[in-house]
Amino acid sequence: MNFEKDFTYHVYNRSNNIVFKTSDNYLFFLEKFRKYISPYSDIIAWVLQPNHFHFMLVPNEKATKYIEEKHLPNTQMLSKQFGILLSSYTKAFNKQNNRKGSLFAHNTKAKLLISRNSGSNMQNNYSVSCFRYIHNNPVNHIYVKNIYDWEFSSYKDFAGIRNGNLINRKLAEEMINYNKDYFYAWSKIELNDDDIQNIL
Repeated sequence: MNFEKDFTYHVYNRSNNIVFKTSDNYLFFLEKFRKYISPYSDIIAWVLQPNHFHFMLVPNEKATKYIEEKHLPNTQMLSKQFGILLSSYTKAFNKQNNRKGSLFAHNTKAKLLISRNSGSNMQNNYSVSCFRYIHNNPVNHIYVKNIYDWEFSSYKDFAGIRNGNLINRKLAEEMINYNKDYFYAWSKIELNDDDIQNIL
Protein backbone atom coordinates (compact mmCIF):
# COMPACT_ATOMS: atom_id res chain seq x y z
CA MET A 1 0.00 0.00 0.00
CA ASN A 2 1.21 3.49 -0.81
CA PHE A 3 -0.48 6.60 0.57
CA GLU A 4 -0.37 10.31 -0.17
CA LYS A 5 -1.45 13.04 2.22
CA ASP A 6 -4.96 14.44 1.68
CA PHE A 7 -5.93 11.82 -0.88
CA THR A 8 -8.93 9.57 -0.27
CA TYR A 9 -8.55 5.79 -0.15
CA HIS A 10 -10.79 2.77 0.09
CA VAL A 11 -8.96 0.30 2.35
CA TYR A 12 -10.29 -3.22 2.66
CA ASN A 13 -9.44 -6.83 3.47
CA ARG A 14 -11.26 -10.12 3.65
CA SER A 15 -10.75 -13.55 5.13
CA ASN A 16 -11.78 -17.04 4.09
CA ASN A 17 -12.86 -17.52 7.69
CA ILE A 18 -15.07 -15.69 10.16
CA VAL A 19 -12.99 -12.97 11.82
CA PHE A 20 -15.72 -11.34 13.91
CA LYS A 21 -17.76 -13.91 15.82
CA THR A 22 -19.16 -11.81 18.66
CA SER A 23 -19.98 -8.18 19.39
CA ASP A 24 -16.90 -8.08 21.59
CA ASN A 25 -14.77 -9.06 18.58
CA TYR A 26 -16.11 -6.13 16.57
CA LEU A 27 -15.62 -3.71 19.45
CA PHE A 28 -12.11 -4.98 20.16
CA PHE A 29 -11.13 -4.50 16.51
CA LEU A 30 -12.51 -0.95 16.54
CA GLU A 31 -10.59 -0.23 19.73
CA LYS A 32 -7.39 -1.43 18.05
CA PHE A 33 -8.25 0.54 14.91
CA ARG A 34 -8.69 3.70 16.96
CA LYS A 35 -5.31 3.12 18.60
CA TYR A 36 -3.26 2.21 15.54
CA ILE A 37 -4.94 3.90 12.56
CA SER A 38 -6.88 6.97 13.72
CA PRO A 39 -3.75 9.00 14.63
CA TYR A 40 -2.65 8.65 11.00
CA SER A 41 -5.83 9.38 9.09
CA ASP A 42 -9.29 10.92 9.07
CA ILE A 43 -12.00 8.28 8.79
CA ILE A 44 -14.84 9.09 6.39
CA ALA A 45 -16.80 5.82 6.52
CA TRP A 46 -16.38 2.26 7.76
CA VAL A 47 -18.06 -1.13 8.02
CA LEU A 48 -17.08 -4.39 9.67
CA GLN A 49 -18.72 -7.65 8.61
CA PRO A 50 -18.18 -11.25 9.71
CA ASN A 51 -15.32 -11.97 7.30
CA HIS A 52 -14.15 -8.57 6.01
CA PHE A 53 -13.89 -4.83 6.54
CA HIS A 54 -13.99 -1.59 4.54
CA PHE A 55 -12.69 1.85 5.49
CA MET A 56 -12.72 5.09 3.58
CA LEU A 57 -9.98 7.35 4.88
CA VAL A 58 -7.76 10.34 4.23
CA PRO A 59 -4.16 9.92 5.44
CA ASN A 60 -2.37 12.77 7.22
CA GLU A 61 1.27 13.74 6.92
CA LYS A 62 2.43 11.28 9.59
CA ALA A 63 0.88 8.43 7.62
CA THR A 64 3.05 9.02 4.57
CA LYS A 65 6.42 9.06 6.36
CA TYR A 66 8.69 6.17 5.48
CA ILE A 67 9.92 4.12 8.41
CA GLU A 68 13.60 3.39 8.81
CA GLU A 69 13.58 -0.33 9.49
CA LYS A 70 15.76 -2.67 7.44
CA HIS A 71 13.24 -5.52 7.50
CA LEU A 72 10.50 -3.21 6.12
CA PRO A 73 12.10 -1.29 3.21
CA ASN A 74 9.98 1.36 1.49
CA THR A 75 7.19 1.02 4.04
CA GLN A 76 5.07 3.97 5.13
CA MET A 77 3.79 4.45 8.67
CA LEU A 78 0.13 3.87 7.80
CA SER A 79 0.94 0.59 6.05
CA LYS A 80 2.96 -0.51 9.05
CA GLN A 81 0.13 0.46 11.38
CA PHE A 82 -2.36 -1.65 9.42
CA GLY A 83 0.04 -4.58 9.74
CA ILE A 84 0.25 -4.06 13.50
CA LEU A 85 -3.54 -3.76 13.75
CA LEU A 86 -4.21 -7.04 11.93
CA SER A 87 -1.39 -8.88 13.69
CA SER A 88 -2.57 -7.70 17.10
CA TYR A 89 -6.19 -8.60 16.41
CA THR A 90 -5.25 -12.00 14.95
CA LYS A 91 -3.15 -12.85 17.99
CA ALA A 92 -6.00 -12.05 20.38
CA PHE A 93 -8.62 -13.81 18.21
CA ASN A 94 -6.47 -16.94 17.91
CA LYS A 95 -5.93 -17.09 21.64
CA GLN A 96 -9.65 -16.66 22.30
CA ASN A 97 -10.62 -19.35 19.79
CA ASN A 98 -7.73 -21.77 20.37
CA ARG A 99 -6.49 -21.52 16.80
CA LYS A 100 -3.20 -20.82 15.02
CA GLY A 101 -2.10 -19.17 11.82
CA SER A 102 -3.08 -16.13 9.81
CA LEU A 103 -6.61 -14.85 10.01
CA PHE A 104 -6.84 -12.52 7.02
CA ALA A 105 -6.24 -14.40 3.80
CA HIS A 106 -5.06 -11.51 1.66
CA ASN A 107 -2.92 -8.40 1.82
CA THR A 108 -4.85 -5.30 2.78
CA LYS A 109 -5.69 -3.28 -0.33
CA ALA A 110 -5.87 0.50 -0.70
CA LYS A 111 -7.65 1.92 -3.74
CA LEU A 112 -7.01 5.58 -4.51
CA LEU A 113 -10.33 7.36 -4.99
CA ILE A 114 -9.59 11.06 -5.36
CA SER A 115 -7.50 13.97 -4.13
CA ARG A 116 -9.21 15.98 -1.40
CA ASN A 117 -8.11 19.19 -3.09
CA SER A 118 -8.84 18.18 -6.68
CA GLY A 119 -12.03 20.21 -7.04
CA SER A 120 -13.59 17.42 -9.11
CA ASN A 121 -17.25 17.56 -10.06
CA MET A 122 -19.37 15.46 -7.69
CA GLN A 123 -20.51 13.31 -10.62
CA ASN A 124 -16.93 12.13 -11.10
CA ASN A 125 -16.11 11.72 -7.46
CA TYR A 126 -15.54 8.05 -6.69
CA SER A 127 -15.64 8.93 -3.00
CA VAL A 128 -19.42 9.29 -3.22
CA SER A 129 -19.74 5.82 -4.75
CA CYS A 130 -17.43 4.34 -2.15
CA PHE A 131 -19.35 5.98 0.68
CA ARG A 132 -22.59 4.40 -0.56
CA TYR A 133 -20.91 1.07 -1.25
CA ILE A 134 -19.52 0.80 2.28
CA HIS A 135 -22.82 1.55 3.99
CA ASN A 136 -24.83 -0.75 1.73
CA ASN A 137 -22.37 -3.64 2.01
CA PRO A 138 -24.26 -5.48 4.81
CA VAL A 139 -27.42 -5.40 2.68
CA ASN A 140 -25.56 -6.53 -0.44
CA HIS A 141 -24.19 -9.50 1.51
CA ILE A 142 -27.69 -10.18 2.92
CA TYR A 143 -26.71 -9.78 6.58
CA VAL A 144 -29.62 -7.37 7.03
CA LYS A 145 -32.50 -6.07 4.92
CA ASN A 146 -31.99 -2.40 5.80
CA ILE A 147 -28.68 -0.57 6.20
CA TYR A 148 -29.79 1.02 9.48
CA ASP A 149 -30.11 -2.46 11.03
CA TRP A 150 -26.38 -3.21 10.80
CA GLU A 151 -24.66 -2.18 14.03
CA PHE A 152 -21.04 -2.18 12.94
CA SER A 153 -20.76 0.62 10.40
CA SER A 154 -20.68 4.41 10.40
CA TYR A 155 -24.20 4.57 8.92
CA LYS A 156 -25.90 5.22 12.28
CA ASP A 157 -23.47 8.04 13.03
CA PHE A 158 -24.34 9.82 9.79
CA ALA A 159 -28.06 9.11 10.21
CA GLY A 160 -28.02 10.73 13.66
CA ILE A 161 -29.02 7.50 15.40
CA ARG A 162 -25.69 7.23 17.24
CA ASN A 163 -23.06 9.79 18.17
CA GLY A 164 -19.90 7.88 17.28
CA ASN A 165 -16.66 9.84 17.14
CA LEU A 166 -14.53 7.62 14.90
CA ILE A 167 -15.59 9.45 11.75
CA ASN A 168 -14.81 13.01 10.67
CA ARG A 169 -18.29 14.35 9.83
CA LYS A 170 -17.08 17.77 8.75
CA LEU A 171 -14.70 16.29 6.20
CA ALA A 172 -17.44 13.94 5.00
CA GLU A 173 -19.73 16.92 4.45
CA GLU A 174 -17.05 18.56 2.29
CA MET A 175 -16.38 15.44 0.27
CA ILE A 176 -19.79 13.91 -0.36
CA ASN A 177 -22.23 16.77 0.20
CA TYR A 178 -23.68 14.90 3.18
CA ASN A 179 -27.05 16.09 4.49
CA LYS A 180 -28.72 14.20 7.32
CA ASP A 181 -32.26 15.11 6.20
CA TYR A 182 -32.07 13.08 2.99
CA PHE A 183 -29.24 10.75 3.97
CA TYR A 184 -31.23 7.49 4.03
CA ALA A 185 -32.69 7.84 0.52
CA TRP A 186 -29.43 9.24 -0.88
CA SER A 187 -27.26 6.49 0.58
CA LYS A 188 -29.47 3.74 -0.86
CA ILE A 189 -28.96 4.80 -4.48
CA GLU A 190 -27.72 1.67 -6.26
CA LEU A 191 -24.29 1.62 -7.83
CA ASN A 192 -23.71 0.34 -11.33
CA ASP A 193 -20.87 -2.02 -12.26
CA ASP A 194 -18.64 0.85 -13.41
CA ASP A 195 -19.01 2.60 -10.06
CA ILE A 196 -18.01 -0.56 -8.20
CA GLN A 197 -15.11 -1.21 -10.57
CA ASN A 198 -13.68 2.23 -9.81
CA ILE A 199 -13.64 1.77 -6.04
CA LEU A 200 -12.34 -1.82 -5.79
